[in-house]
Amino acid sequence: MTVASELHFKSVNYTGQGKGPRLIVTGAVHGNETCGTKGIARVMAELDSGALRIVNGSVTFVPVTNPLAYAKGERSGDRNLNRNLFPNEAPQDFEDRIANWLCPLLAQHDVLLDLHSFNAASQPFVMVGPRDNDGALQPFRHEERERAMARRLGVHRFVDGWLATYGDGVQRRLRGDSQLETVLRYGVGTTEYMRSTGGYALTLECGQHADPQAPEVAYRAIMNTLAFLGLIAAPAPEPVNPEETEYLSMVEVRDRLDAGDTFSRVWSSFDRLAKGDEIGRRADGTPVLAPYDATILFPDVNAKANAEWFYLAKANAAF
Repeated sequence: MTVASELHFKSVNYTGQGKGPRLIVTGAVHGNETCGTKGIARVMAELDSGALRIVNGSVTFVPVTNPLAYAKGERSGDRNLNRNLFPNEAPQDFEDRIANWLCPLLAQHDVLLDLHSFNAASQPFVMVGPRDNDGALQPFRHEERERAMARRLGVHRFVDGWLATYGDGVQRRLRGDSQLETVLRYGVGTTEYMRSTGGYALTLECGQHADPQAPEVAYRAIMNTLAFLGLIAAPAPEPVNPEETEYLSMVEVRDRLDAGDTFSRVWSSFDRLAKGDEIGRRADGTPVLAPYDATILFPDVNAKANAEWFYLAKANAAF
């Protein structure tokens, strides 16, 4: 049995002789999502053999970000690392201890590529950050560069609007509640923290956990990112064809109000909804209908009462 106190954290850095950005690539933020770990190992083997060289800037690889979850083969060690990711002077769990190591490491870099996978069968997608803004929730100034990088990862589906939509749900649940700021922090994971330090970041969902192609998606994304940033001597990758892409913006979250609320069918992320389609039923039998043509994201059959149940996204022509 793995003992958390006996685990350590590992990162490996390669620095070129020329000037360039500082990239960090993370895998296994969730322990059962191993495609990033495999993709990172493949790139590191090429660097160590001399088949690949970093000529400008630097790249830091974190093959296994959450070693406890990885050893267990489960999503989390003690909790979800990709929520409430902040340094903690009095760590309460293993993920707090990871944060105390990981957050300063992220802050030393300019760009993050965070590699994940998902449970249901679907195509890979990229979660991108907000538009440039000076707002209080997630001020940002690297929209153009971040989205240019997203277009070059080798996938065709893009989603934005996570933290703003999550925050709207929190504000609705806790209007005027003193816990509002604390709960909003819960929506901050690796990419949100990276943006808070002045950098930019992408989450790439490489495919289904067991899909043998997912590590290939991760590897290709790392190589494309290294080339895009000029860290390796390779042609800059071409952006994905706009006519072959799908851009979605998360627009609202619907809560499970009662443990008796149920879905009308088994939903998977990116299932399409037409206005009026029945998504589920409340405990009293009231139907929950799609308010407009939309795409369902992150449906959670195990959601607790007064917590997010599913998200709705709309197609967005402007990416």
